[in-house]
Amino acid sequence: MGLGLRWTLHGDGRTPAPGAVVRPDERLSWPRTAGLGAQHVVAMFGATFVAPVLMGLDPNLAIMMSGVATMVFLLMTRGRVPSYLGSSLSFVGVAAAIRASGGDSGTITGALLVVGVVLLLAGLVVQRFGARIIHAVMPPVVTGAVVMLIGFNLAPVTASTYWPQDQWTALLTMLFTGLAVVALRGFWSRVAIFLGLVFGYVVSWIMDLVFGKIHSPAGGGEAVDHWRLDLSGVSEADWIGLPSLHAPEFQWSAILVALPVVIALIAENAGHVKAVGEMTGDPLDDKLGTAIGADGAATVLSTAVGGPATTTYSENIGVMAATRVYSTAAYWAAACFAVLFGLCPKFGAVIAAIPGGVLGGITVILYGMIGLLGAQIWLAGRVDLRNPLNLVPVSAGVIIGVGGVSLEITDSFELNGIALGTIVVLTGYHVLRALAPAHMRAQEPLLDEGTSSYDTDTDTGAETAGGGTDGAGGTDGTGPGKR
Repeated sequence: MGLGLRWTLHGDGRTPAPGAVVRPDERLSWPRTAGLGAQHVVAMFGATFVAPVLMGLDPNLAIMMSGVATMVFLLMTRGRVPSYLGSSLSFVGVAAAIRASGGDSGTITGALLVVGVVLLLAGLVVQRFGARIIHAVMPPVVTGAVVMLIGFNLAPVTASTYWPQDQWTALLTMLFTGLAVVALRGFWSRVAIFLGLVFGYVVSWIMDLVFGKIHSPAGGGEAVDHWRLDLSGVSEADWIGLPSLHAPEFQWSAILVALPVVIALIAENAGHVKAVGEMTGDPLDDKLGTAIGADGAATVLSTAVGGPATTTYSENIGVMAATRVYSTAAYWAAACFAVLFGLCPKFGAVIAAIPGGVLGGITVILYGMIGLLGAQIWLAGRVDLRNPLNLVPVSAGVIIGVGGVSLEITDSFELNGIALGTIVVLTGYHVLRALAPAHMRAQEPLLDEGTSSYDTDTDTGAETAGGGTDGAGGTDGTGPGKR
């Protein structure tokens, strides 16, 4: 297949035949392929620009680099793994922790770049030695715990920063988004986060018209009088221009906070590859290491210019499942659209104007879903939390991660939150396993026997593969936007 840039026309180029699918190396007519690409952009859109907004990074740059990252991924996997790479929500808690300790955007992207390098190296190791090396180091009990503490560690951000800016808009946005997630079907359910943002925009505008300015903390600062929706920056922004770039900065304290997310990203990629392989009928186990490494390379490229880390998106798996079109040509079209969007500063100004109360309503649901996906990994992996070998390291690590417990190593260096919680879960589990009696060390399900298996009779999908820290959509496409 070479670089995966050659596609044969499927049938008449209009629609798949009954029961047939459009395979990755096939395509429909170019106008229909472009339309499918636009649909993929809409599916990933909400989460891809929410993530950089929550991390304090440039959403325009994030959208543009998501397109570039997708191109890199498709080239490295030689067109065998149809996937869109959007902004990873797994790092929102990391960004909040780094900023709380005095770091800036450069420090954040520097830490994320190192994570990308580690993910790239992990992909090379998996490609060389096979996926069992992942299973040995990261059984479901460990992976689920890390995903859980990453999600729940974000709760104080919503409670102290976003929600207080406009509690009533936050409440209405939360209720609408929850209703959209549950009540809507198909494509509309996959863009529920985006719909929630649009709803919050409209509610904020109406409340400004009816009630005037609100007296509340603006951006987490002191309480002042301000408009809920301030669009003054939109009129001043240009229609065409480059997004703002910045160089990464490297600090060990920030890097240690970010590194644990590698565990979630590896599980996420493994789940995505398994899901796509199941749906296309093309076993992709031989591409698992390549996919992980490609995600790492794309993250390095994005963060090197100031963008967020990237990850595979389960929302787009849902689009493929709904359309039965797995053509990588559609993803190339989506990537091109994303790059064009990123070159429109006015679009970025609209995103930057999202009211804090709206983000409060969205993040209450989004952060909770991220955390509970950890529990879904335990269920899919049949993790027995009655076993002290599982219960002790998980309970200690989750409380440390969620509560922000700190361990001061020196006067200028300490471990806390996500980093310390992950270390406790990972090392605690393996040390205790080495010391535990035989009846506690009964073989646990491996990753590909638990969290990466896909039962078409149940709603496991990409979520159960640990792929969901940046998207809650399963293979049936019923979940809202990620990651």
